[in-house]
Amino acid sequence: MSIFIPKAIKSIVSDTPYTVDSVGLSQSQVLMFPNMVLKIEKYSRKVDEALQMMKWLDGKIPVPKVLCHEVCGEYQYLLMSRVDGKMSCDEYYLERPNELLDLLSEALKMLWNVEISNCPRRRDLDTELEEARYRVENGLVDVECTEPETFGENGFASPSDLLKWLENNKPEIEPVLSHGDFCLPNIFLDNGRVSGFIDLGDSGVSDKWRDISLCYRSLKHNFDGSFGGKVYSDFDPDMLFYKLNIEPNREKLKYYILLDELF
Repeated sequence: MSIFIPKAIKSIVSDTPYTVDSVGLSQSQVLMFPNMVLKIEKYSRKVDEALQMMKWLDGKIPVPKVLCHEVCGEYQYLLMSRVDGKMSCDEYYLERPNELLDLLSEALKMLWNVEISNCPRRRDLDTELEEARYRVENGLVDVECTEPETFGENGFASPSDLLKWLENNKPEIEPVLSHGDFCLPNIFLDNGRVSGFIDLGDSGVSDKWRDISLCYRSLKHNFDGSFGGKVYSDFDPDMLFYKLNIEPNREKLKYYILLDELF
């Protein structure tokens, strides 16, 4: 299949062979070169904000370097350096949960230790709920890709019903630098270190518990076979709180996992 690549980016990648990445739920197209990644997606204001965040984060935490950015028609093309290591959902780490949890807790603390006073982007709850409302009102929520208990007989009647609950039950926030989609495929590990954070489209200042909640859910489903199909027994996602040396806030876990159901 032939894929259009803008001239400025083509001059950098030349005729280097690539593969098409199929991991994750993103609507973008991702071309994987040996030492670069090209992400192609529809242009939006959110894309501009994510690009700004990537440049701001460079040197603060390990993120891909922006090599070239082009907008052609309704699409934007972002060429980045490729991070080292393996996704934290790689079988190597799932078979070594203690090592994995040490590194994921380190990754969360790396984010929390970044000074946020001059962070160019705020992802407060009102912003998130406004985006969620747009998705609900335009029929963009896929209820087939949610937790089985979220909707139905013992859950919410509809996405609009869930949205109303979220709007009426907003928690107090603990502002930190948030990845925004802290799931195992987005955190790369290499030789005992956190080597990279990718897919930073929802990054910015947000509640500490947003990343914790999505990490908790991602751990649970990578180990119980929901993602990948292989069950790794004797794993308790609550071990994450032990590694972070914090008490679990069950109400916030519930809130942010439910919020993510609308995205």
